[in-house]
Amino acid sequence: MSTVFESLVKTDVDLTPYNTLNISAKARYFASVESESQLKQILQHPKSEGLQILVLGGGSNVLFVNDFDGLVLHIGIKGREVIKETDEDIWLKIGAGENWHQIVRYCVNNGWGGIENLSLIPGTVGAAPIQNIGAYGVELEEVFEWLEAVDIEGRETRRYEKQHCEFGYRDSIFKGELKGVVIVTSVVLKLSKQPELNTSYGAIQSELDKRNIKQPTIRDISDIVIDIRNSKLPNPDSLGNAGSFFKNPIVKEEVYERIIEKYPEAPGYDMGNQKTKVPAGWLIEEAGWKGKVVGNTGTYKQQALVIVNHGDATGREIMDLADRIKTTVKEQFGIDLVPEVNIVSSDGLV
Repeated sequence: MSTVFESLVKTDVDLTPYNTLNISAKARYFASVESESQLKQILQHPKSEGLQILVLGGGSNVLFVNDFDGLVLHIGIKGREVIKETDEDIWLKIGAGENWHQIVRYCVNNGWGGIENLSLIPGTVGAAPIQNIGAYGVELEEVFEWLEAVDIEGRETRRYEKQHCEFGYRDSIFKGELKGVVIVTSVVLKLSKQPELNTSYGAIQSELDKRNIKQPTIRDISDIVIDIRNSKLPNPDSLGNAGSFFKNPIVKEEVYERIIEKYPEAPGYDMGNQKTKVPAGWLIEEAGWKGKVVGNTGTYKQQALVIVNHGDATGREIMDLADRIKTTVKEQFGIDLVPEVNIVSSDGLV
């Protein structure tokens, strides 16, 4: 076991290639994991005992504000397998290290519907249920069946059904009670062979109209979502970013009513229970931050919700800008913005 551990785990590894914000930070220990067996061997090894562990997938939702004084596990477990099939549906089991967007296109190519609205979301499959990713009127929980995860001591594999996962808006039990307790290794999705398309999000319907598509397919929806996202979000390969930096706040109805008294054009989406979701990007833009450059960082010119690295920004610079944006929005609208990005300090997630 010692040989396996020492062959997999490296020391003082630069994490710049492993985060899409392109922040320079070092991991004291680092391992790329390609199987559940490798994961268990690393976790069970005496050298792992007592180490703070950080799990990385695509690195598209993380901000390093310091070097990480622990063990980073880069999950690269691959695989895709139809484990059950009926005339109407298929159940697809996917390795946690698979690229999310590639899986979406794989499903679209096979005519399996349900996740086409989630095209081009960066990151890996293993991160999808943790974050309960969502976009353009669809959330992962709608197609999620179960996942498998290894406990942090590497002793057993556990299965978590949908009802165990406590899914919420960009939230799950894996961000709360089970945070730092288990590591996702595979995910099972239930997809439809006879999909009902979700075109409720305005931008999708307007694009369909513009393209004169009367009977859209899941490929049409996927292609449109890709085009919309490309028009709004920078490519991390050319401009470091972590996508949406903040969650869209969900506020009480009276808070939203106060906003539209002053800003009649303010967008809002009814969430039920007398609550409204207000786009964080709109709040940040109205607060004057869209396209601003602050030192080595700033917000993207096309979408204020995206904080970018203009080349040599440190994690601390990004965090300082985020704090300034939060303060301005709070002063102007009375709304607290909450980061969607995971903030990592020297000893773990903040």
